[in-house]
Amino acid sequence: MRSAKKILTYFVIVGLALVCALNYQLFVFPNRFAPAGLNGICTMIQYLSGINVGYLSLIINIPLSLWVWKKVGADLAGRSMLYVVSFSLFLIALGRLDLSRFAYETASSVILGPLVAGVINGACYSLLVRCSSSSGGTDFVAALIHRAHPEQGFFWITFLLNVAVAVSSYFVYDFRVEPVILCILYSFMSSTVSDRLMKSGRSAIRCEIVTDHPREISDAIIRRLRHSATLIPATGMYQGRETHILVCVVNKVQLPALEDIVREYPHTFAVLSDAREVMGNFKRLDSKGMPERELLDKGGNQMA
Repeated sequence: MRSAKKILTYFVIVGLALVCALNYQLFVFPNRFAPAGLNGICTMIQYLSGINVGYLSLIINIPLSLWVWKKVGADLAGRSMLYVVSFSLFLIALGRLDLSRFAYETASSVILGPLVAGVINGACYSLLVRCSSSSGGTDFVAALIHRAHPEQGFFWITFLLNVAVAVSSYFVYDFRVEPVILCILYSFMSSTVSDRLMKSGRSAIRCEIVTDHPREISDAIIRRLRHSATLIPATGMYQGRETHILVCVVNKVQLPALEDIVREYPHTFAVLSDAREVMGNFKRLDSKGMPERELLDKGGNQMA
């Protein structure tokens, strides 16, 4: 089972590399702007010299991946290099095809190309992270800096590197502000989409149930939802009456079942809030109360 998961994960990484290569060919290159990261630098070099981004990506990422392999972890470096090599080869192959009839070149709206490219890249990046991989380039640099200086936030390192790319694009693309703005739009959409998708798999609902029937409700939660709850003695300040609060964390798909439980008991109500992320030993269950199956292999190490 573990080997099958690994093989599927590798296929997913290669598939994501193909989608990202198509994204560059159809939405990035035709609109003459530099995307974020080291691939943005490669894109500007291609614009100036004509050297394919695929070759440049390999030249930059091979030594970086070896460095990450030594300093951070073999699993992360190996999976990321699988993506980088696949992405580069797909770019080289697609560069020899005439895709002009499928490419979107900005016409009526100058921002559509970068926005679509950012959405696609963000979605692919979130899946890469779930594969315990990265897109190389800036991620490699940020991981190495964060490894040497843990006090430096991974986000801010990446942000500063992307700012450098955006500023540089002004001088490369004929001293125009428009490519800078397009790079910022691309980066914003990419980071927003990837952040939303990554958090969607780790978010949950925190429920605080005020009730006079703590034992019955907790038994129902354990039986129906396969989760437990924490009992907190409480006092209603309006009448000074003793009551109880049950605190539990459930998956979003289990919310209707929890609502049915709460409605069964009089003088019971629940206060719900989003739990942005759940860490520790928290079982993720489906709507039937069964453990969710993870299709992708998470590997031995992940991004810092």
